[in-house]
Parts: sequence; structure tokens; C-alpha cells
Amino acid sequence: MSVTPTENTPGHTPEPSQQHLHPTEHTVRAALRSPRLLRTEVLAGLVVALALIPEAISFSIIAGVDPQVGLFASFTMAVAISFLGGRPAMISAATGAIALVIAPVMRDYGYDYLIATVLLGGVLQLLLSLVGVARLMRFIPRSVMVGFVNALAILIFGAQIEHLVDVPWAVYPLVAVGIAVIVGFPRINSVIPAPLVAIVALTAFTLVAAVTVPEVGDQGELPDSLPAWFVPDVPFSMETLEIIAPYALAMALVGILESLLTAKLVDDITDTHSDKTREAMGQGAANVITGFFGGMGGCAMIGQTMINVKVSGARTRISTFLAGVLLLVLVVGFGDVVALIPMAALVAVMIMVSVATFDWHSIQPSTLRRMPKSETTVMVSTVAVTVLTHNLAIGVGVGVLVAMTLFARRVAHMTDTHRELVEDEQGVKAVYRVTGELFFASSNDLYTQFEYAEDPDRVVVDLSDSHIWDASTVAALDAIVTKYERRGTAVEITGLNEASAERHARLTGELP
Repeated sequence: MSVTPTENTPGHTPEPSQQHLHPTEHTVRAALRSPRLLRTEVLAGLVVALALIPEAISFSIIAGVDPQVGLFASFTMAVAISFLGGRPAMISAATGAIALVIAPVMRDYGYDYLIATVLLGGVLQLLLSLVGVARLMRFIPRSVMVGFVNALAILIFGAQIEHLVDVPWAVYPLVAVGIAVIVGFPRINSVIPAPLVAIVALTAFTLVAAVTVPEVGDQGELPDSLPAWFVPDVPFSMETLEIIAPYALAMALVGILESLLTAKLVDDITDTHSDKTREAMGQGAANVITGFFGGMGGCAMIGQTMINVKVSGARTRISTFLAGVLLLVLVVGFGDVVALIPMAALVAVMIMVSVATFDWHSIQPSTLRRMPKSETTVMVSTVAVTVLTHNLAIGVGVGVLVAMTLFARRVAHMTDTHRELVEDEQGVKAVYRVTGELFFASSNDLYTQFEYAEDPDRVVVDLSDSHIWDASTVAALDAIVTKYERRGTAVEITGLNEASAERHARLTGELP
């Protein structure tokens, strides 16, 4: 991975593993036939597997479960989604967002209720995908996506701080060397992922030089057996459903939102499209499978996905599948070796992931000067809420609400009413020509735009350049007509297009 110059820099030639491949090369069959592509996928899977270990252990601690619960969840999620998901090369595993949602269940009711929550959450994700929740992605503005990416980069970086505080002094030069290797190695060799080189090199150095620094094994005990089939021992009753349903629904919504946003981000990076409905269904099925193997559930991991796609150059389901398989092989078969990896190496990897993830263009002074203030406000609010809550779903939700509010406010001010007195064979009439979109934000002011006391006995409201979008507008027009009629003035509404006429005819006189 090379952070500077970036792949958007003029004159920069991407490394071979990061170049945009032709769509026909983004298939498992093509990768299996090409030693170069297969090597990229295998090495990417290995790097992601190594990066997943401390993350899964950390998220297990957040959820209040044993480390093996998070590690097994990461294995089953990655393997299942490699077959079931709609976005190739995306990594799904145990995540902090899901851990935060389900932690209260573990704390208050125990492990069996936690697994029951994961199972119900997976089922709800399947149901939500069937009713078309993936289509709601079109309502997320670009500024929210930029805020989502920037907030994620900040959270990834912030998660590394705890590994840099109250640690031996040797950690700092090790992290610096790791960053230097990740930045510089691609200039020498683009075949082997630089993060893998940094991990191996720093591990070898700490062992040979006998440097005492925090290691992966310090994060928690690694499992020594394979995951087994597990059915939660909870009463199959309405009482159980009342306990787990709120947490399961929150888990389902958070998981789908993070997964679909990550899928959209990967689409942009790879210049390809993915099946969002299949991805949502795949997440649900993967969580059900994970629950029956005693895992804590999860969703797409944008940090590990960036390692896989942007840093290592993976493009197919092979890397996702191998990330899960190699994770299990490493922790079960080579747990003693993996435990010796210095945390400094993984911190260096994640710091560079956060640097590469952040949209630096969005905060350049030239960009901020050109960008409308409303767009910047949406981006900043998304980042602020996400960082404060440590929940990407809440941040995105707030960002969308802010974007909708500012959009409605902006469009409402684009509505205009022009009055003209016209004389015909029947005498003088007042013609009001209304231009702009009429909905709740703009139509509320429409009532005040008429000169009721000064108008003649006939008034025409010309809506040829307008469109009625909602019941609020129909109610406003009814109020205008009613006020004129009280003065003995006849009102005629003209120029309605077909959709507006149908809505007005259906609702007029029926609204209080």
C-alpha cells in the first residue's frame, strides 16, 4: 500500500494488485486460472485473518463473552458471506457495532439469550431484505457517505490509541518502522502485501532481539478446538421474545446499514456493482449460521474490507473465504505462534488503513470553499455523531435527517407566488401564478402569499409551474379557498398536472 502519492494523484500509476481489473477478471474462476490473481487473493486473505484476531478478541470483551465467541463468529461470518453475500471481496466478521448492541443481553440475561438474539437478528435481516430494505440505500446522500467514511477512519485510528498508551517505549519505534514498511515496500515489490511484510518483520525482530512489548496473546486466550453446533437453552415463549426482540431488531438494522454502506464503498473503489438485496440476505443467513455455532454475530467490517480490497488488491470471494479459514487455522493450529505477534505491527497496519480510508479531499480548503454549506454541514454532523456515539448507524441516521431537513428548507425557499390583475369580458380577476415544488415545507407559507382583502370577486390560482406532493399542500389550498369564499370570492385552481390533479381531487375537502 502506498498512501502518498495516492491513486487519485495525477500521473500516479497504481500498483498491479490495485489496478482496476476488467469485470471479467473479478470472478473466482478467473482468479483460479491466474497464478498472479490467486496469489493476490491468498495473501490478502492471510493479512485480513491476522488483522481480524485482535479485533475479534476486543469485540468479544465489549460484548462480555469469551474471546473464542468473537473469533468463531468471525470465522463463520467470513466463510458464510463468501458464498451468500452480494459483494465479492467484502469482509464480514464480529464487529464493535453489533457487540455494543447485544452486550446488554449478555450482561442481564446470559449467553443463551445472547445467541437467541443473534439468531432472531439474522432472521429479521432476512425478512427486511425480502421487503426491499436494500433499496433505501438510494436515499443516502453523497455527503453522508463521505461523513461515514471519514468517521470510520477516525474510529479506526482512535481504536489504536489504547495500544499506544501506558506501553513500553519500544512500541513507538516498532509502530513507526511498521508504517515505514507499509508505505515504502510497495515501491520495491508490489506482489507481496506490505502489511504482511510489516507483521512478519516486526514479529521476527521482537523474537530475535527479545524485545518485551504487548502481543496478540495478551488480548485474550485463543481457542484450541473447532466451533461446535450450539442451540440456545431458552424458553420458546412470548416472554423470551419480548426480551430479545428489541435488541435483535437493533442488531438487524445496524448490521444491514453498515454492510450496505460498506458494499457501496467497495463498489466505488472497484468500479463494479453488487447485489445489495443479496448482500442483505447473505448477512441474515450468515448471522443465523453463526448463532448456531455459538458466535456473537456480526456484519461487514469496513476496516478489514479496506485492507482486503484497497491495500491488498483482492477482488473475489476467494479472499473472503480464505480470511475466515486462515483465521481458524491460525488461532487453532498456530495459536502459540500468532500469540507472539506484537500488537505494534497490527497497530501500524490499522493506522495506515485509517489514513487510506479518510477522504482527505473533502477537507481541503479549496473543496470547502466550493462545496455548499449544507453539504459540509451534513458531512460534519455525520462525523460528529458517529465519533461521539461510536455507532456508525446512528451517525448515518442523523446525517440523513440533517440532509433531508436542509434539502426541504432549500427547496421550500425556491417556491414563488406572482400576482397579476387581468381584465376580461366578465370583469377584473386576480391571477396568482405559483412556481416551485409544493410540499409541507413550502405550502405552509403559501397561505400568506395571497391578498385576500384587496382581491376582486374572482381569483385564479395557476399551478402550471408547480407540483402538489403531499396532503399538506392540499390542506393549504383548501384553507385559501375557504378564506376567499367567506369573503364571497370565487376561486378557480388551474394548471394542475395529472398527478397533482389526482391527488388534489382525492384529498380536497377531506382534510381538517
